[in-house]
Amino acid sequence: MIFLERSVHNATLHLAHWCSSIKIIIDISYSVKPCFVDGYGAAALNAKRDPLKLKSARSEFPLTLGRDVSGVIMECGLNVSYFKPGDEVWAAVPPWKQGTISEFVVASGNEISHKPKCLSHIEAASIPYVGLTAWSAMNQIGGLNQDNCSGKRILIFGASGGVGTFAIQLMKAWGGHVTAVCSQDSSTLVKKLGADDVIDYKSGDVAEQLKMLPLFDFILDNVGGSTEKWSPDLLKKWSGATYVTLVTPFLLNVDRLGVADGMLQTGVTIGTKAVKHLCKGIHYRWAFFTPSGQSLDEIAKLVESGKIHPVVQQVFSFSEVPKAFLKLEGGHARGKTVISAIHGRKIKDRRQQSLGDLFTTDLKHNA
Repeated sequence: MIFLERSVHNATLHLAHWCSSIKIIIDISYSVKPCFVDGYGAAALNAKRDPLKLKSARSEFPLTLGRDVSGVIMECGLNVSYFKPGDEVWAAVPPWKQGTISEFVVASGNEISHKPKCLSHIEAASIPYVGLTAWSAMNQIGGLNQDNCSGKRILIFGASGGVGTFAIQLMKAWGGHVTAVCSQDSSTLVKKLGADDVIDYKSGDVAEQLKMLPLFDFILDNVGGSTEKWSPDLLKKWSGATYVTLVTPFLLNVDRLGVADGMLQTGVTIGTKAVKHLCKGIHYRWAFFTPSGQSLDEIAKLVESGKIHPVVQQVFSFSEVPKAFLKLEGGHARGKTVISAIHGRKIKDRRQQSLGDLFTTDLKHNA
């Protein structure tokens, strides 16, 4: 956090100055999972933001939403040596910090990375949050990498959303065989991304369709619910196969029981499930979004090599933020929704294109 800035009668006041952080001029920002003060995850995030409870009730407002950002560095802290003003960067800030839907964002130096030169800011802003979430689940938690993934059978639930579309490309880049579960109207998209098999969850019993296929080495679950009850049975037993879900009760437990009891209950739950599945010969894991500039560096290499492409469903202007969130509230995302924070410029006609056209354009752009 370099500093927070306010302008008063054309005078700039530097309200805070931290040596290891960076201030970014926002070009594009994106958000997919807003956590409101009295909404999902409020208790856990408030405990992180204000552990000593120094703020009065509701003092967090106004609350800035958004996690991803792509823009240009305005200033750097004294201890920042890897970046300099004028660098084009991308990042995903942690949920306990103020968000990215704004003209300026303050981020720690270890949260940002140089933006891939082959991407526009609109394209770049669609990747950090979902990319880091998928990277956390499949690499850091699941243990998959470019050296051990070749030939492994990967099953992805919720394959047409932001995390799913990135996960498909990541696994194909590492040589995996990917089976994607999504609706029929998303099948063309996931096939373009590289999915080897596509299962339409609307065409019949998904479990029965998947049982007809060979067993899997790894499952990424973006859906949760009843899927968790039967999908681990699709894994190869006693072979190191792993089930990783991004849908966990952690935030709900903390909201319902408080921080201490919520974390205790969460620990008991994950421990019980892990032991239960281990006795069946498979590994059970939870995964969460983890901000990391170092991981974004690795993702940037995959983007630059043409193995990862942005999937942008729609672009909204800064003044259309409410419309963007209403769209997200409707669910059934196909890739990412991006908000342009550029003042004085018109958003390209790209936002009027279909998702298929956007993806085709991105493939040509990265060829």
